[in-house]
Amino acid sequence: MEPRTSVLPPTGSAPSEPPAVGSFRFWFATRRWEWSAEVYRMHGYRPGEIEPTTELLLAHKHPDDRTHVAETITRAIDHGEPFSSRHRFIDLSGQEHTVLVVADRILDDTGTAVGTSGFYVDLSDTLAEAHEAMLAATLPGLYENRAVIEQAKGVLMRIYRISAEQAFQVLRWRSQETNTKLRALAQQLITELLLVPPPPPDLVAAFDHILLTVHHRMPRD
Repeated sequence: MEPRTSVLPPTGSAPSEPPAVGSFRFWFATRRWEWSAEVYRMHGYRPGEIEPTTELLLAHKHPDDRTHVAETITRAIDHGEPFSSRHRFIDLSGQEHTVLVVADRILDDTGTAVGTSGFYVDLSDTLAEAHEAMLAATLPGLYENRAVIEQAKGVLMRIYRISAEQAFQVLRWRSQETNTKLRALAQQLITELLLVPPPPPDLVAAFDHILLTVHHRMPRD
């Protein structure tokens, strides 16, 4: 039996803006996918309109990315690994989306990986246009807590190679999905950075060089 996990976000009515982040689960034994309402809408479907399958998911992938995604899913099933990927898919209207998929393992009571769960981040440029208006309308008081949130955004931007707006969307979505205050979530993320292995020496050396020479490449007034 599949272990109990948190319920995916409710479906509800379609939003006026395209969804930026949505969640999913995938069960290795049954090959069953679960999509949140946002992931359905990213692909152009009404929530619950169709049953997501691996075949359907791959059919939506950009032809140049389909093999890579198929291999990633197969590797996850064969080795019990979560999968993370940056790739493109085509929605029902023919619009191309670039997405970042981030996932972790679902473990049963014995510690065996039985599935993977995570989220999609739509990296399409159109999603950033209303960002500042959204901040002012939906998150009053944000700027009072901006320092730690900006730190957390910077971490996500570097790790996932996404923009500031996209990093904020990830933090905002995790805050809403976990019913956690945005600032508290960002603060805990920064605190737990100590658990991440240190970067290799060559990466540190490359950054050292940039830090010590960046002033030579700044535009002159």
